[in-house]
Amino acid sequence: MIELRKDYILDRWVILAPSRKKRPRDFVRQAADVSANACAFCKGNEKLTPKELGRISNPDGSWSMRWFPNLFPAVQEEGQKEARTDNTFYTFAAAYGSHEIVVETPRHDRQLWDFSAAELEQLLKVYNERISGLGGKDGIRYVVAFKNSGSEGGASIAHSHTQIASVNVLPKLLREEAAAMKNYPGCPYCRIIESEKGSYRRCFENNHAVAFAPYASRFNFELWIFPKRHLRQLSGATAEEMAGISEILALTLHKLKELNAPYNYILHYLPEAENGNFHFHIEVQPRLSIWAGFELNTGIIINSVTPEDAARFYRGEEG
Repeated sequence: MIELRKDYILDRWVILAPSRKKRPRDFVRQAADVSANACAFCKGNEKLTPKELGRISNPDGSWSMRWFPNLFPAVQEEGQKEARTDNTFYTFAAAYGSHEIVVETPRHDRQLWDFSAAELEQLLKVYNERISGLGGKDGIRYVVAFKNSGSEGGASIAHSHTQIASVNVLPKLLREEAAAMKNYPGCPYCRIIESEKGSYRRCFENNHAVAFAPYASRFNFELWIFPKRHLRQLSGATAEEMAGISEILALTLHKLKELNAPYNYILHYLPEAENGNFHFHIEVQPRLSIWAGFELNTGIIINSVTPEDAARFYRGEEG
């Protein structure tokens, strides 16, 4: 059983998934997988993955993207969906939900920063489909779509892929954000976008989307991508807005390729039932530094790259 447990007194949760790491030697750091021969995600090795849930096919019958259940899930659809507390301090539930993999390309030698804007747009449409499909299931409070790239970004398989997981708890960060947004009339992010479009932190902009390095960036070269129109979720985007978001995501990843930077990105939104004023966006989080004792003990992040300098890099103005 994969279990969800709450801290004794803090609003902090963990998932205990021992099946993902079975033996002590599994924790030994290994070099990244660079061989396509044994890669289950490569074209020709489809039988090595769980049964496919969907794919995007090419005219010749081959696939360009495919998705299927994670063989080593962090959550699964079994057990107690709702949390309960025993003996005051012990709050728990099953880590209930679904965990899927989207393989973004059949080629082992391509990463997302090699993708065109049109290819990334196709990928965002897959995310949207899977988020909508998983989010409608009973007992599900949130669906997280996230990309790990590079070993420092948490990728244990070199072949480019995204993970999408549904969970039976709304993450604390999102609950805090929903509560904080109630302190402002309307959507604060709409006002932030208007302010940052004219700031030194602006990175990219087109007719439908804008990207900037956030004022209190936590990561070296952190960047947020927003649709200009107030969209609660990606599902509300028009074709033009989806293309605009994809264009800026492509520009961002192409710049990160120059640094060979490991990174994460997340699709950041709130379920409509939680806060109708939330503004969907993508947060790109390069992983070029390690949070150490100061950050872990205080919760205050030390970032050696100012967002203003990060924006200059993205704009191609670094000296």
